[in-house]
Amino acid sequence: MSEFTVRGRYQARDGWEEFETSIEAVNENVAEEHTYTNFGGRHGLNRSQVEVEEVEAQ
Repeated sequence: MSEFTVRGRYQARDGWEEFETSIEAVNENVAEEHTYTNFGGRHGLNRSQVEVEEVEAQ
């Protein structure tokens, strides 16, 4: 498994907030899916409320 840095933004109460997180995954697509899952579980956001702009291998 590799480590990926995922950057993007999510919809918060006061507007859009940027984020950057590190995810361990098999490939870029899986890292992006884990990001959607994490924001949905932790913050109760739908996929449409999270915009992934970049997935970069470290």
